[in-house]
Amino acid sequence: MDAITRFLMQQVENYELEIEVANKGVVTYVGDGIARVNLEQVMASELLEFPGRVYGMALNLEEESVGAVILGPYRHIKEGDAVKRTGRIMEVPVGENLIGRVISPVGEPLDNKGPLETEKYRPIEYLAPGVIQRQPVDTPLHTGIKVIDAMFPIGRGQRELIIGDRQTGKTAIAVDTIINQRDQNTVCIYVAIGQKASTVASVIQKLEEVGAMEYTTVVAANAGEPAPLLYIAPYAGCALGEYFMYEQQGDVLIIYDDLSKHAVAYRELSLLLRRPPGREAYPGDIFYLHSRLLERSARLNDSLGGGSITALPIIETQAGDVSAYIPTNVISITDGQIYLETELFYAGQFPAVDVGLSVSRVGGAAQLEAMKQVAGRLRLDLAQYQELAAFSQFGTDLDKTTQARLSRGERMMELLKQAQYQPMPVEEQIVVIYAGVNRFLDELPLEKVVPFEREYLHFLRSGYPQLLEGIREKKALDEELENLLKKSIDEFLKSFAATVEPNS
Repeated sequence: MDAITRFLMQQVENYELEIEVANKGVVTYVGDGIARVNLEQVMASELLEFPGRVYGMALNLEEESVGAVILGPYRHIKEGDAVKRTGRIMEVPVGENLIGRVISPVGEPLDNKGPLETEKYRPIEYLAPGVIQRQPVDTPLHTGIKVIDAMFPIGRGQRELIIGDRQTGKTAIAVDTIINQRDQNTVCIYVAIGQKASTVASVIQKLEEVGAMEYTTVVAANAGEPAPLLYIAPYAGCALGEYFMYEQQGDVLIIYDDLSKHAVAYRELSLLLRRPPGREAYPGDIFYLHSRLLERSARLNDSLGGGSITALPIIETQAGDVSAYIPTNVISITDGQIYLETELFYAGQFPAVDVGLSVSRVGGAAQLEAMKQVAGRLRLDLAQYQELAAFSQFGTDLDKTTQARLSRGERMMELLKQAQYQPMPVEEQIVVIYAGVNRFLDELPLEKVVPFEREYLHFLRSGYPQLLEGIREKKALDEELENLLKKSIDEFLKSFAATVEPNS
């Protein structure tokens, strides 16, 4: 009896009173990934904890209730369940350990490579840097795609929209750009919003095959996920990018694939939260939604470390209608667009970039001097070619000068063709475009243009490595390099012409 008494007295002495203070409320409605909660003193975008350790995010702060989106399975949540505040604004895990991983928008691993080992977090909403905190875009971010790097160059810190109908190669351009960042000290983030799981898996497989996952993180919110996860996905990707820009002073490339599906997910949430619909049933703040995301892309000034985020948002059009609500919104936010034309795609022009409707409003300042020297005439030649090609369809007799321009334009279009997953170093782009714009290919049969490019580059790598090295180092075509370039083309064409003549 004495031993029992002593044990009980010891338990009483060692007992520590634990008091949990929590602001709790009650679920009054749940359905379609939305919950209405009676809860006080909630902050905008605050994390709320539902039963089963499922979290939600407060979006609508109303007088009588709070409208929240549920970031996970919600079938078990029912009316009358308790919900409590966490006191934390919505945040996601960030850090170097996320490179090479596939994660969900809330930071859960999706790649069976174990838990994410990071203790760092950043809020998904963060104020974009102001004008004073930025510096001009003057450093190129090469995509490895001839038609883009030559005529619509992209600089670090720029936002360049990729727009076009479905199945015209938008994701292919984004993936090629990621592949081209190897050895460029650029962290890449691919945000898949509402894509089929099989499509995302094939992108990841390709990135792993070529070794690009070594510097890439994939944030995946697949088509089967609830709308709230699609809504926060691009913000989660941007928060991860900001970690590398602000805290690591590094360069980041983010692909948002695609913001059309993001807008549809947000429309679904807004209508379920009973926000008033506007044009095409989108809520009135849809422009603000995308602008506050894309404004976070910037090139910081040197006092903040000089890091950058370059954004390539993707928008899908319906039957080429760039004047629809979401396309016009995002066009007005970004610094230019790469427009992919369905007819060009079906005609076998890969990538199917429309030279007339595409533009880069910033990247010219970041373009290599050598590329400026050769590509200025390229755009003029192609513009003239497209105008003449449309005119020549009427079947009128054409003079020799017009025929020559048409012939040169056809060869330039052929030269700009490029196979998928084969980005090209910028110095190799410069030498083949130089050969085209300076009329070295005018006498070649059209079907020999692509073999010319392939074999000429092989000839340069073995016979004139100093030429490619010189362009890479000087970043400009001086007289010495240009003379060497002309000599190499003349020398190669003599041997190449011998293989052409019997077949022509």
